[in-house]
Amino acid sequence: MKKLLGLVFLMLILVAGTELSSPEPQNNNTLEGTWELVSFNNYDGNNEVTTLPATEGYRQIKMYYNGKVMWTRYVPTDSIEWFGYGSYIATDSTLTEKLEYMSASMRKIANENMEWQMELVFDGDKYSQIFTDEEGNRINSENYKRID
Repeated sequence: MKKLLGLVFLMLILVAGTELSSPEPQNNNTLEGTWELVSFNNYDGNNEVTTLPATEGYRQIKMYYNGKVMWTRYVPTDSIEWFGYGSYIATDSTLTEKLEYMSASMRKIANENMEWQMELVFDGDKYSQIFTDEEGNRINSENYKRID
């Protein structure tokens, strides 16, 4: 009986060690994953770009999985809640998010169909979602890094 318990214990250690040492490889060729906002770009229309880092304590996290998107924003100096949930479609150069559920503060500024179409610049562990005007001119962007 002691040998059987010892064998079971040894197998559990080996299985646990294997799971810890060999995680599934991360696919950096997809938007699927968890992202943190690191900076903003402002475009002035004359090919000038101003990059602003996120302020200290500010956190915005986005998660993309199985065609769904969820995001939340924390601003330490602001008691207003910002979050949303919905679906997304990403191509090589575009990102479309359609929210189904969102905070009251987000609902106040949302467009009628709660859909946002953005230019997408994707580079493995970082991406930018770029907002454009009606003529396709860049206005500003949110720039993210992969955290999972």
